[in-house]
Amino acid sequence: SFFNALKLGLKVELDSDRWEYSEEPHVSRRREILAKYPQIKQLMGSDPWIAVIVTCEVAVQLGFCHVIRVTQPNWAVLLLVAYAVGATLNHSLGSAIHEIGHNLAFGHKRPWANRLLAIFCNLPIAIPMAISYKKYHTDHHRWLGHEDNDVDIPTKTEARLFRHPLTKLLWLCAHPFIHGLRPFIKSPKPTTPWELFNFTVCMTFDLSIYVLFGWKSLCYLIVGTLFGFGPHPLAGHFISEHYLFSGGQSTHSYYGPLNVLLFNVGYHIEHHDFPYIPYSWLRVLWDFITKDQLGPHARGVNNSNCTRPELYEAVQKDMARRIELVATSNREKSKAYELDS
Repeated sequence: SFFNALKLGLKVELDSDRWEYSEEPHVSRRREILAKYPQIKQLMGSDPWIAVIVTCEVAVQLGFCHVIRVTQPNWAVLLLVAYAVGATLNHSLGSAIHEIGHNLAFGHKRPWANRLLAIFCNLPIAIPMAISYKKYHTDHHRWLGHEDNDVDIPTKTEARLFRHPLTKLLWLCAHPFIHGLRPFIKSPKPTTPWELFNFTVCMTFDLSIYVLFGWKSLCYLIVGTLFGFGPHPLAGHFISEHYLFSGGQSTHSYYGPLNVLLFNVGYHIEHHDFPYIPYSWLRVLWDFITKDQLGPHARGVNNSNCTRPELYEAVQKDMARRIELVATSNREKSKAYELDS
């Protein structure tokens, strides 16, 4: 389950890196599945409703900033609220940035609108990251599992240092810093004008929060981000998505209720198979999840070109059944509409 990904009671006894000599499997899977079930293309597109949802989340965060300014809670209460509310909303906004980074809010023809919405989501997070995340996340999809090019793969230093349960707990607590800085160290890219704009807007917003609501409100947002992307239940998907929980299968999905807050990022096999299907349609691409050992070194790493589709045969069969149900339902709705017309 999702929460099993957070259990740190076992010491993982694997090599620092397990090499999987296989091609990024989702490329072959996507090609094979679309050849058999072309109706999947009907699910591809955008869903602008996400703009309404994130606007509400940003408004709630601003509302809490106002409440904190008025009530001036002590640090214990502030930290509790930051963990329970701020961390949850900021992580949800981070998941929205992931969704919008695939141009799934306004479509590929309006990339500027997607970028602006991502920066808007970034405001309560208080640390500029939306545009940089999109830039490096593209490589994560293109080079999934590649030791050098996939910046989601922990470095060898991480694999060596964080093997004991206590050090893995430290790794989770430091995850916002490690995950945020790793791309700039592991695979640096030139800074873009959009990144500078993102930085300027976020710093201006932070200054405005400080001036209008006080430093405790600004701390609420920043601490909420550090909690939300570190030792928090929602952050468990960082582990459950790509660590080796089932033999050589390096992508896993989570189908629990927290997907409501995560914009269905838990449907991760489905997302990597079809990254141009918006979160609101990912539920029709269903799979089973397995669990095993964990740790920052339990990741699949590859550097060669071959494929092992047998790892995902059960996924494909169940996915095909569910897709056919959706396609049949859509055909029936279309016929009903034609009759009414």
